[in-house]
Amino acid sequence: MILTLPLALPPWLSRLTELRIDVHHGPKRLDGEIASIYDRIRKPGDRLHGIPRIPLDDPDLVIRHREADGEFYVYVEDVRRRQLAGYTVFNRLIEVHRRADRYVRAPHSKYDPQYQRRGLATAIYRWGLDAGLCMLTGARQSPAAHALWHKLAARYELGYVDLRDKTLTYLGPEISPQVLGDLHTRMLLLGRGWTLGKFSAATGMR
Repeated sequence: MILTLPLALPPWLSRLTELRIDVHHGPKRLDGEIASIYDRIRKPGDRLHGIPRIPLDDPDLVIRHREADGEFYVYVEDVRRRQLAGYTVFNRLIEVHRRADRYVRAPHSKYDPQYQRRGLATAIYRWGLDAGLCMLTGARQSPAAHALWHKLAARYELGYVDLRDKTLTYLGPEISPQVLGDLHTRMLLLGRGWTLGKFSAATGMR
């Protein structure tokens, strides 16, 4: 089942090195991390306790969200099983100029294996893109994340950029394998309402 998120967006989403495909997360490490986050969500007095939540179209699932230092955190909670399914973080990139920092984030997701292949990360990425957030790959990508980006390209404009000296240079919608393997190549997804011209003007991309 592919989930869809509500049309109403929270304010935090409305404000607004290297392309390696080699990241793998061990299940035991992931289980412990997710359980620890969920314990914090349920613990009175913790900064994660009481953060806003929004229902999904699956009655068992809700999302909780928060913003910290310009980074956006989206947690998916299974309210029936009383556990966390996983989370997506939209990270800032220290490699970009402050002009671009206002508009781009690098999303990273971790979900328990039993919740994978249910469209959770896809729905959350689309939510951010539909809110006008532009996405840039970080230094590393998992095979699943790489496939997800190309899936999203069916609905959002995807291109390749060179990132060095905090400057973005557009490389085009397609590049050679040699350029793809360069340490400075990243993938860029434009959020809703953006064109390459608008993005270049706003961020200083060449």
